Amino acid sequence: MNHLNPRKTGVALGAFAALCKLVWVILIAFGWAQPLVSFALWANMMNMPYTIGAFDFATSLTLIVVAAVTAYVIGYFFAIVWNWAHRG
Repeated sequence: MNHLNPRKTGVALGAFAALCKLVWVILIAFGWAQPLVSFALWANMMNMPYTIGAFDFATSLTLIVVAAVTAYVIGYFFAIVWNWAHRG
């Protein structure tokens, strides 16, 4: 099996998570998040009263940074466990 570099795996997963949250923040900023959530709930035959809040730059930045750091840590430890499980 291939050896995973923990730092590179963490960076890749962290960057992906940050990108996903950035897309979500953009949807909120343009006012497209609420219709998307409403559609997703309707399409899954669910009825829950979720309301998307107003855009806030500081909150958005916090969301992106926390997602990136959390995903980095998960990716880093995943690579360590992967390498341990597949040691030769």
